[in-house]
Amino acid sequence: MADSPSYDAVVVGAGFAGVYALYKLRQLNLHVLLIDNAEDVGGTWFWNRYPGASSDVHSVVFRYSFDKDDLRSYPWPNHYVTQPEVKAYLGNVVDKYDLRKHIQFKTTLLEAEFDELKSLWNIKASDGITRSARYLVTGVGQLSKKNIPDIKNFGSFRGDIYHTAAWPEHHDFHGKRVGVIGNGSTGSQVLIELAKEAKHVTSFQRNPQWNVPNGNRLVTEEERAHINEQYDEIWDRVKKSAFGFNFLESTTPTFSVSDEERKNIFQKAWDEGNGFNFMFGTFSDITTDEEANKAATDFIKSKILETVKDPQTARKLIPTELYARRPICNNGYYEVFNQDNVSLVSLKETPFTELTPTGAVTSDGVEHPLDALVLATGFDAVTGSYTKINIRGRGGQTLQEYWGDNPRSYLGLAVPNFPNLFTISGPNHPFTNAPPQTEAQVDFLTSVIERAGTRGTAEATLEAEKEWTDLSNKIAEGSLFHKTGGWIFGDNIPGKKHNVLFFFGGLKDYRERQAAIIADGYRGFIITPLT
Repeated sequence: MADSPSYDAVVVGAGFAGVYALYKLRQLNLHVLLIDNAEDVGGTWFWNRYPGASSDVHSVVFRYSFDKDDLRSYPWPNHYVTQPEVKAYLGNVVDKYDLRKHIQFKTTLLEAEFDELKSLWNIKASDGITRSARYLVTGVGQLSKKNIPDIKNFGSFRGDIYHTAAWPEHHDFHGKRVGVIGNGSTGSQVLIELAKEAKHVTSFQRNPQWNVPNGNRLVTEEERAHINEQYDEIWDRVKKSAFGFNFLESTTPTFSVSDEERKNIFQKAWDEGNGFNFMFGTFSDITTDEEANKAATDFIKSKILETVKDPQTARKLIPTELYARRPICNNGYYEVFNQDNVSLVSLKETPFTELTPTGAVTSDGVEHPLDALVLATGFDAVTGSYTKINIRGRGGQTLQEYWGDNPRSYLGLAVPNFPNLFTISGPNHPFTNAPPQTEAQVDFLTSVIERAGTRGTAEATLEAEKEWTDLSNKIAEGSLFHKTGGWIFGDNIPGKKHNVLFFFGGLKDYRERQAAIIADGYRGFIITPLT
């Protein structure tokens, strides 16, 4: 029997995190294999190819920062990148740096067990091959495990059912009556697009959410030339910001200005577009002070009432919650409800009773006839990606057993009792624009690996993990996000305990803490270089 293939590192996932990890580890001249269950690069952006799929981060910074020539030359026509464009961009990076030969697609990680005697990970994949690696780096994504709603008689529906995170390559909704469950970022995007094609679309709204325009438009040649000249300053600003976007985060309290000036600031942000800019670029206290939050929601409420013609539809679209979920932006969400082929059902007022072979019945006795059902119901965020992977650390304990109802890590990256495992976007990683967040995490983990070497071990301490968990909880408790809940706390999954799953301290603070940890001899890690 042939020996099992051996690597310095195995990386799982071919999205932004995994591709960058492969690039960085290859820069260290390590023998690396990346595996992914898809047919090509993209990660989340491979599978989420539903109509209207787009970033809500501006194109200028929804990419890697390390290659200035590529930043200046790679094309992007609009202020936001679509799903095909993100996938093509990652493919460009892989091909430019000749990384594809280190990637094996259509391969799923099934099991990984740490061999304490050899300090190696034994890794079993769906291709039937067991591999060994010194380091295991999981870039499986914070949003990859689909959330399927529990509706009575779900299996009885005879129409087509689609989940936005497992979209088929070909679809046709012309002449069809389509139901869309969910109205978050994905639900709003897909609703707007399907309304252009389908005979009728019913939005089954679970929780009304505050939406602002995205301001998407073509980027002029002059704008692109200016951006190219300013890229050093742009990335410096991003890395010294809280959320990693290309706008100045406000330091102005909401009520430090007059009513007229406050309205003008909100209007300017509304006209420019972008949800994060409206939440964090207008005033500094919208997510920490309820009165400031109300000022923002009063403004958005006025826009809903101004835009939506039917009073009952407008009423249903106005949230009763704080503006403290992940901010959403889109092009024409409220306007779409003025179309004759779009209707709104509030599941808070009339929840589902059951599905039938030909539609969905709500508690008011109405059967909504449907030919297709689209589940824009999101994900089991952060930890859900690990539920199908049997990762065993010291003593054979699984990662799921270790976490239990309290998922935790050090820096969102390392877990005690799981040496040489690095969980990019693990519990309590920074809540920010994904590419600069993954760059910060991968840059750090590769520096740890470089210090430990190809025969060493690196393991987070329990004390460091507790300190990071306590800090993440403390920061979250001072935010209105914590009070509102939602998927960023696991509240969208029935039976899942409410937990802080992100570090809300910001990208700048995270990077500064990383630098301090390195300067202090990688404080919080037990690093044992072996010869």
